[in-house]
Amino acid sequence: MEHSFFQIDRILNLEQWQPLQDALSDVLGLAIITVNYKGVPITEHSGCQEFCRRVRENPELSKRCQKCDSRGGLEAVRSGEPYIYLCHYHIIDIAIPISIDDKYIGAVMAGQVRLSNMQKADDLEQIVDSPTSIAFLERSKELQDLYLQIPAYSYEDVKRMAGMLHLLSNYIVDEAKGKNYILDMYKRVFPAAQSQYFQNTEAVSETAQIHSIKEALTNAITDTYLSSDQVIYSSKNRSLQPAFDYIFLNKNKAVSLDECAKLCHLSTSYFGRSFTKEVGENFTSFVSGLKVSWAKQLLEKTDLPVAQISEDLGFNEPGYFIKMFKKSEHITPGLYRKYCKERTSITGFLDSSDNYKISKK
Repeated sequence: MEHSFFQIDRILNLEQWQPLQDALSDVLGLAIITVNYKGVPITEHSGCQEFCRRVRENPELSKRCQKCDSRGGLEAVRSGEPYIYLCHYHIIDIAIPISIDDKYIGAVMAGQVRLSNMQKADDLEQIVDSPTSIAFLERSKELQDLYLQIPAYSYEDVKRMAGMLHLLSNYIVDEAKGKNYILDMYKRVFPAAQSQYFQNTEAVSETAQIHSIKEALTNAITDTYLSSDQVIYSSKNRSLQPAFDYIFLNKNKAVSLDECAKLCHLSTSYFGRSFTKEVGENFTSFVSGLKVSWAKQLLEKTDLPVAQISEDLGFNEPGYFIKMFKKSEHITPGLYRKYCKERTSITGFLDSSDNYKISKK
């Protein structure tokens, strides 16, 4: 099944990409358009030359332009770099491939310029040869005049601009690809029917959505290392259950008393008294104890840095996390891990020695 991030309109945020494309066209003096793998435009043409605009208004000639875009993109992806070629009107065009995991999904097409040194044109491939296109040009004096208005660049300048666009496109696509991998992973790990905290993701900004998904994935990874009896808590007082669910499902957050009271639709003071009665200690002590317990398991079972564990458990400052851990366990997280590993090594050695003695008997 094809992943959603193989769709170019999912990789590029077109509302943001179009203004950037327009600005690049203005600065470089190139016409730029972005197409999918079939050569079909997914953006408006930026800086389109009047000659090319007129040509693309003709249904028959427009098909040849689209064929050039498609073929140029495919040639670019074969070489893995910008492909500079001649269109069916001997105009310079550049195809910059967009690929995800070696799968070609589209291209940034730039150009609509002539070469100031036409001898260089002999070294370039004319990607589509069309006598019909040339005949159409020869019949129109207006088109001939527009053709001569197309700007001319040296081949070296064209190559430099192609290289710059290639680097920029790769950077933007890599950034967007990371975002879409996260989105796709989220859909796999957290089916919509099972998620109670992301039912309104379309109503929030894309940045907020990605941040929420990263948090959810962090919680999922953390949960894999924790004892099953600490993954959830069942409250005798059912009115408090939303608070416990929220605490255990959001291990990477600094959950507050007020926040949990609101979730349970209770006043802060009443919630605090009820919570203490339920667990035998106040809210702050209970949450701190949980965080320390989770931290101990992560220190024992993973090689995550202390700072990473601190962040994954919702602490803004590693220093505060270390201070709280030491207050509870009378030892720093780093020393706790060290002693755990030493204890494991000694136990493993004794186990091996015992097994050896048994086998000798």
